Amino acid sequence: MTSNQASEEPVSESTANETFDIEQQDIADALFPIVGIAASAGGLEAFTQLLKHLLTDTGMAFVLIQHLDPNHKSLLSEILAITTQMPVTEVQDGVTVEPNKIYIIPPNTKMILSNGVLQLTPREKVQGKYMPGDAFFTSLAADRGHKAIAVVLSGSDGDGSLGLKAIKAAGGVTFAQCENTAQFDSMPNRAVATGNVDFVLPPEKIAEELANLSRNPFISGSLPLIAVEKLPEQGDALATIFVLLRSQTGVDFSHYKPNTLERRIQRRMLLYKLERLEDYTEYLQNNPSEVKALYEEILIHVTHFFRDPEAFEVLKERVFPTIIQNKSAELPIRIWVAGCSTGEEVYSIAISLLEFLSDKVTSPPIQIFATDISEIAIEKARTGIYAENQMVEVSPESRRRFFNALEGGGYQISKAVRELCVFARQDLGSDPPFSNLDLVSCRNVLIYLGETLQKRILPIFHYSLNPTGFLLLGTSESTGKYSDLFTLIDKKYKIYSKKLTGIRPTFSFITSNYPIVKVDESKPTDENPSDEFDLEKKTDQLILNRYAPVGVVINDKMEVLQFRGEIDLYLKLLPGKPSLNLFKMVRQGLLMELRATIYQAQRQKILVRREGLRIESDELSKIINLEVIPFNPGTDEEFYFLVLFEQAPPTVKNVNTVNPESLEQPDSERENVRLRLEIATAIQKQAATQEYLQAVIQEQEHINQDLKVANEEILSSNEELQSTNEELETAKEEIQATNEGIGSKFRGRDLFR
Repeated sequence: MTSNQASEEPVSESTANETFDIEQQDIADALFPIVGIAASAGGLEAFTQLLKHLLTDTGMAFVLIQHLDPNHKSLLSEILAITTQMPVTEVQDGVTVEPNKIYIIPPNTKMILSNGVLQLTPREKVQGKYMPGDAFFTSLAADRGHKAIAVVLSGSDGDGSLGLKAIKAAGGVTFAQCENTAQFDSMPNRAVATGNVDFVLPPEKIAEELANLSRNPFISGSLPLIAVEKLPEQGDALATIFVLLRSQTGVDFSHYKPNTLERRIQRRMLLYKLERLEDYTEYLQNNPSEVKALYEEILIHVTHFFRDPEAFEVLKERVFPTIIQNKSAELPIRIWVAGCSTGEEVYSIAISLLEFLSDKVTSPPIQIFATDISEIAIEKARTGIYAENQMVEVSPESRRRFFNALEGGGYQISKAVRELCVFARQDLGSDPPFSNLDLVSCRNVLIYLGETLQKRILPIFHYSLNPTGFLLLGTSESTGKYSDLFTLIDKKYKIYSKKLTGIRPTFSFITSNYPIVKVDESKPTDENPSDEFDLEKKTDQLILNRYAPVGVVINDKMEVLQFRGEIDLYLKLLPGKPSLNLFKMVRQGLLMELRATIYQAQRQKILVRREGLRIESDELSKIINLEVIPFNPGTDEEFYFLVLFEQAPPTVKNVNTVNPESLEQPDSERENVRLRLEIATAIQKQAATQEYLQAVIQEQEHINQDLKVANEEILSSNEELQSTNEELETAKEEIQATNEGIGSKFRGRDLFR
């Protein structure tokens, strides 16, 4: 899916499994489930264990995708037939899949499922490897939707991990063999690392869960567990789910298309073996982490480079030439990719444009704005790192020109391409758009939005485009009721040009910063009278005062909110205007280490500890330990930080009084000890300084990106205000003209009197 949506459309190319649309989901309801099982080295033993514990009347079909020797006849069918009473056959091209049967891929073939029929073609390499598991899982997702089930067993490569994403996006269920039972764990481990595996189990437990799934109404029945056909009434279970999602994420899903939302909720219910929506609602209320999990699942990202390659050729042939026709060398090409997901669409457009401009004498600057409602997707897009099996559609020449191969495998987009793109989180239906654009690409987003959102978004796209701008939609999308705003340029790949209209389309923006719902926790009443002596509390306080480390509580602006204990050794007030900024109060020697430690705690929201830090005080050189603990007080979204200082045993600054043993050492040795100590301290300070500077550079990059987006939004708002002023001025002139006309009529009447 791609999520650049609105507070109500957290969809995106992210949400989109382009090969499996809503209509196909409805067809899949009437079909039986099919389980695809990918395995490589050691997979035969695992599959045998699975079959031994698997019921023979699940109503499911099982398709084994095993990496086989291409030069020898496979004996898998004969071997597995001994293990189970279900019929086991090696597939022939065109075989129709039937329930309660096992199908084995033949050697040296690639197998896909289409309309319930298994189709065979010669196998082919993907980035130098054979990936039959990915190919079958992707086709299985398209054919069976939420009744597609994928299992990754023992193997020594990464086959299947990419196809799992398609299965999960279609609403299916995914399994991987647990590490300690897999003879070769590379294949299942890579699958788990994608974050798209629902269950990690040994083969016998996988068989048990498959039997449970076969009895689940979401898998076995054709009737939906829930119906999201209209907006829920306040107080019912679905309304509560919407409130929970909105309060925790700021996104309103009530105008999201019912079918997709229903599938996502049903899938989560299936994972927890819940059959009533009310039970799942209660689970969400008791487990806030599940709210976030549901949110991310609704925004699941399924996309790839150069999706519909012919569409990019049309861009090169018909769109880009028109865009640059009247561009000066200074005027930039401006593109907005709305619903950018994990970045593949953005970089595909950037690469296509760079290739188109490569033979031009002069090239205008390029600005590509990429937005999505999913912060996780945006972070992934910003890094621009992709696995080898995600690069299938990228030609070898493009990989050489626009990507850097990584040592551990995979590719990263080159810095030259990355710097053309500005990524930002955006709620498409409520946040201000970009303006003066030459191209807006919003593919496979609208199909997941309800009519209310579509009515809001399409006029925004029209407003954002230059008079000669273009709109690119997904192949299953159209401008619908707003065809009067756009002219169709390419019917197959849904490319439109902006149509100049006499009447400006109206739209408005409403803030997406929804108030976070807080639970009013009643304060426990103190049963003891206020004047009654509390021995336990007093004892705790004495212990804390004597043994607890000293420290300060600060906010994210580095302002000290509270002092704990005797803090004079570490902080001091400077002459002049009072300031409670921590960095202005810290004593000599601690500033760099303190900055780096707090910054790390800020970024990662984890406890960070540093030991062996040296500060100078009077005639003593003190060694201390530093600890920064982030916490949220629960009253707002701001994080606070508890900074603790622990003092190690002091050492005298004068080397002659370090310890008795040092007195017996020659002067040169004592001097060497002192120099080594100073060098170690200098190295420590240098490392802390470098770490802090690197952190500052990274933070500056994020700030620069945010400033660019904010600047664009300000410019867009200014243009809208200017347009409004012009309209008001026109209305004023019309009123004046009307008044003058009325006045002249009355004057004419007076004349004839």
